[in-house]
Amino acid sequence: MRAGLRGLIWGLMLLIGLVVLLLVRLVERPVHGLARPWTPWITQAVCRMSFPILGISYRVTGRPMTKIGAVVANHGSWLDIFALNACQRVYFVSKAEVAKWPFVGWLARATGTVFIKRDPREAKTQQGLFEDRIRAGHHLLFFPEGTSTDARRVLPFKPTLFQAFYSHGLERVMQIQPVTVVYTPPAGEDVRFYGWWGDMEFGPHLIKVLAQARQGAVEVVFHAPLSVSDYRSRKELAWAAESAVRRGLPYEIARAR
Repeated sequence: MRAGLRGLIWGLMLLIGLVVLLLVRLVERPVHGLARPWTPWITQAVCRMSFPILGISYRVTGRPMTKIGAVVANHGSWLDIFALNACQRVYFVSKAEVAKWPFVGWLARATGTVFIKRDPREAKTQQGLFEDRIRAGHHLLFFPEGTSTDARRVLPFKPTLFQAFYSHGLERVMQIQPVTVVYTPPAGEDVRFYGWWGDMEFGPHLIKVLAQARQGAVEVVFHAPLSVSDYRSRKELAWAAESAVRRGLPYEIARAR
């Protein structure tokens, strides 16, 4: 019953938010083109309201950057999308398959998600797309691990996507902001309660979260932005961003000790 009630309220809120966003986009797109000065505020408001509905405590440490650049974060749960959207105006970079998912794909397309194919032959086209969005003032958000984890660890960052920041002079003007998403499980639950990874199905995990009586918490930690020009290669930049994200995750700190 709890899962059903929460799911109904949350689903209605998401649907209303999607309809409002699409209506506003009908005016925003012909007037502003690639730029999106209005609709990201709707996305941010909807994501922020999601946590009181779910009963999950939400906290932000640090501030999102304002200069031209991109954001990189660890990826431990589908809740990351809401947590990271709730405190900043960003556009996610996601695998192309997500665009075909029911409802989730519609939300992703409506909010300006950049979809990419894991095909080396598409690398040049995708790099051009990244450049266009970044130069338009969009903060693209990447998950450089390439997959989700159990929310307790950070996998090595793949440097491939960082190559887009070293082209046509972008490295001289842009920054990368590392962000750590930290989950605290409900009292008495497994520390991986909010983690969604591997072959786990979305539906059962969603129901588990919706049905939980006393929820835990999520914290988004913004680290100091990294100037791309300070790093000689994409590998050095990826390592610096990965190290910053690791420092914000308590489980990684404990492992290092």
